Amino acid sequence: MSDPSSLSENVARLRKARNLSQEELAEAAAVGVDTVGRIERGERRTVRPQTMERLARALGVRPAALLGGARTAAVVTAADVAQLRAAIGSVGEFLGVVEFADGDGVPPLGEVQAVGRRAWEYYVAGRTSELLALLPPLLTDSRRLVHSSAGDAQAVGHRALALSYRLGAGLAGRLGLHDLAWSSAERAVLAARQSDAVEIETAVSFRYLAWVLVRQGRVDEAVRVAVRAAETVEPGMLDADPAKAGVFGNLLFNAASAAVLAGRGDQAREYLAIARATAVRHGHDHASEAAIFGPRAVGLQTVDLAVRLGDPERALRLAARLPRTGGKLPRFWEAGHRLHLARAAADLRRTQDALAYLDEAREIAPTWSAQQPLAKSTMNALVDRAARRPGETFARLAAHYGVAAS
Repeated sequence: MSDPSSLSENVARLRKARNLSQEELAEAAAVGVDTVGRIERGERRTVRPQTMERLARALGVRPAALLGGARTAAVVTAADVAQLRAAIGSVGEFLGVVEFADGDGVPPLGEVQAVGRRAWEYYVAGRTSELLALLPPLLTDSRRLVHSSAGDAQAVGHRALALSYRLGAGLAGRLGLHDLAWSSAERAVLAARQSDAVEIETAVSFRYLAWVLVRQGRVDEAVRVAVRAAETVEPGMLDADPAKAGVFGNLLFNAASAAVLAGRGDQAREYLAIARATAVRHGHDHASEAAIFGPRAVGLQTVDLAVRLGDPERALRLAARLPRTGGKLPRFWEAGHRLHLARAAADLRRTQDALAYLDEAREIAPTWSAQQPLAKSTMNALVDRAARRPGETFARLAAHYGVAAS
């Protein structure tokens, strides 16, 4: 996300360079002239993606040019954090104050849902900068949609709001803002309970809440939350609903991860065994914001569990049995799997294998992989025992993962 002053300066500079008045730019972009004015004066802190795209189109540039150009995901400013905090922790809904993302009225449900899907795509791709720009206006518009509707329409709006808060929890957690992540996950649960799909939406929101608890080091609570939520959506033997099976399986993944950190490896294996049986019954992998689940997903989790339990040889043996076919799971899942294999290979002092896995992770999800602590710690271990001149590939990977190789 760009500093509001950068956005205002860029819009004004480009408008003048095109010899346009504010009124002419507003007409060309199909937005209100007051919207253009507030942006240029730096008064508009959140701008809808559609508004940004319309202005960029009218000015003949890419939206990134209005935000001050592309930025690396690792660069997150205090202004970014403040804007995300204000969007998640808005007091407007408690005070009954109507919020405005910009001056163009309440967006239709379909538009909010489309932006939510795009935000999810940015999240799984690790595109932090774009998500930071997209999420504050999405949260604002989702809340306005809820407040301006009633009955069934309002319940659908609550589902969109729950998604927005879940993505806020995920993004805040990735940025190390664990208290903010907790607040956003909590609000997601509250919105889900008023949605048109209470059972599934609430369970999905509890999955994010359990993830935040792990980030906070509250692993015993994370296990309890994940297991209790899983019990509410556990599919029956003849239940063919893939969404329910996926949410159930993902909650068991959360429970297993937390159980490992709590020192209960046997319990973690038990949770994954239940997840595996569910995946086998449903027979294929699928990925959505609600759940990432299927036979390969369980296989990756099983390999990763072996790494976490300190059994790198078993992890690599299990990985060798997995089919190499991909395409169904998000790229960051596949990249994360390679990072766990790199850790296993490094623990066994199989340096070239570790480098190959790190390189695969870089190719699969370059931005996301560069942000992962596991990647950096693994690369650090390899650097510490490297020869004086470890080679160009080594140096390239060290640079990608933020390690100074000499």
